[in-house]
Amino acid sequence: MSKTWILPAILAAIAAAIVAILGATITDLGPWYQSLEKPSWHPPDALFPIGWTAIYAFNTYAVVAAWRAAPTPKVSDTIIGLFALNAFLNITWSMIFFRIQRPDWAFVEVLLLWLSILALVVYCGRYSKTSALAFMPYLIWVTFAGALNWAVVDLNGPFG
Repeated sequence: MSKTWILPAILAAIAAAIVAILGATITDLGPWYQSLEKPSWHPPDALFPIGWTAIYAFNTYAVVAAWRAAPTPKVSDTIIGLFALNAFLNITWSMIFFRIQRPDWAFVEVLLLWLSILALVVYCGRYSKTSALAFMPYLIWVTFAGALNWAVVDLNGPFG
């Protein structure tokens, strides 16, 4: 029996939208952020929402592809669990960096976020190569974000 894709696609899209909205709500580009010294290779702030929108679209596609390819309910549940953990870590990074204003702690957290993406790539890739490929822009994006986070720490630290 083949799995339908409509309900998982809707649920994944809603989950991605919630993460995006929470991330956008938490992100404060006010005076504190503007006062941080940033590296010369820091992209314009206007590119971040565009990049994240594309990432969330890819992630939605990736999780649905993996879920549909899952051979058992246990595998499906693991995929959803990994996706939920990743969403939590994604939101937590924004909270630590922008609200708590601790880029140093956020750098440690971004390493956990990166590992959670790698776990999604590896685990989902067992069942859907398409899913693993669709998660790759996210992995690349967070690799870049981690480097940017480190540069902010290096240029502005210590914090706290």
